[in-house]
Amino acid sequence: MAKVRGSGTRPELAAQALAKELGAECCRNVRGLPGSPDLVFDSVKRVVFVHGCFWHRHACRSGQSMPATRRTYWRSKLARNRQRDRENYRALRKDGWRILVLWECQLRATTLNRSRSRLCRFLDGSSR
Repeated sequence: MAKVRGSGTRPELAAQALAKELGAECCRNVRGLPGSPDLVFDSVKRVVFVHGCFWHRHACRSGQSMPATRRTYWRSKLARNRQRDRENYRALRKDGWRILVLWECQLRATTLNRSRSRLCRFLDGSSR
């Protein structure tokens, strides 16, 4: 676990490259906002979280895997991560921020075009 990074990950850099490609100005890992969103677009009051599938329990194959040892610890740990995410989203929405979650598996080369279009719609304001 010592090698797990909180920022500057490959998926986060891919999302930042997509935003730059779209011409959107953003800040990274803003600590003053709940959950320290990975990308913050102040001018349109929108934030993007780039979540690792395992750590935040995505519905894909990676998100459903569970370590073979210490299962009780891991179930509890991963459930707390999801609960913390929900609390952060609630606080951000209460302050008027719009939220987009991009998953690690969605930022791979094979699905990058779909993520690009989602981000574009999100920044244009036509996405929920």
